[in-house]
Amino acid sequence: MNTFYEQVYDTVMQIPYGCVVSYGDIAKWLLRPRGAQVVGWAMGALRGKDVGKYENIPWHRVVKADGSIVCHDITEMRRAMLAEEGVEFDLDGRVDMERFRWFAPPGIDRRYGGGNLQ
Repeated sequence: MNTFYEQVYDTVMQIPYGCVVSYGDIAKWLLRPRGAQVVGWAMGALRGKDVGKYENIPWHRVVKADGSIVCHDITEMRRAMLAEEGVEFDLDGRVDMERFRWFAPPGIDRRYGGGNLQ
């Protein structure tokens, strides 16, 4: 498996219940500030595959920077999963990023050398 993908998955596994992060947040934490698309590819690689230890990854907690949800065929399912966790949406269906965005703990800084976005 791609080492960068593993770093993405390990980071996503840390996102707390009821919180979200953007693809770009993860890319910045992993020292790939222009790597949001690659983070998206990593998340997409989980679909329909035997992913072993990443089977229970909370993939639905990764959204676009503006709070919108991608994955056209499962957008409503993702929205329902987040709503079940207490995440709220604006009138346009976007996550309220000011309220629900998670800022990575210091452990991510030490582990991958990335900076916290706070």
